[in-house]
Amino acid sequence: MNIDRIFLDANILFSVAYGSLGLGRLWELQKEGYCVLFASQYVIEEAKRNLPKPDELDKLEACLSNVQIVLEADPSVDCPIDLPEKDQPVLMAAISAKADYLLTGDIKHFGKYFGQTVMGVRICMARGYLLSKMKP
Repeated sequence: MNIDRIFLDANILFSVAYGSLGLGRLWELQKEGYCVLFASQYVIEEAKRNLPKPDELDKLEACLSNVQIVLEADPSVDCPIDLPEKDQPVLMAAISAKADYLLTGDIKHFGKYFGQTVMGVRICMARGYLLSKMKP
């Protein structure tokens, strides 16, 4: 069995902490051994900034207990695709972590790259990934 390496963008962490039941499936797949979840401190801090309530921050912390935190990418390495400066560290950390997937809900900045693989990392929405893993 191939174990997927999944890098989570801040909006995925934010959404699961906010109560998204569908995204909770990622953590179920992780517990079942189908994938490993990754995030960087950069995306974690962005998620925390967007969660104003203490109970949401607590839920984020609980979720992060099953997420491997990876180092930020070397900022001197150029991003291989055209992204705003604030989004470049997200993709670069996913590439550095040798992730198979970057899951993001950022349609505005990543949308034109959905379904594409950049330096080994397939960029997609969580829904697309989860639908591809559903058992027949």
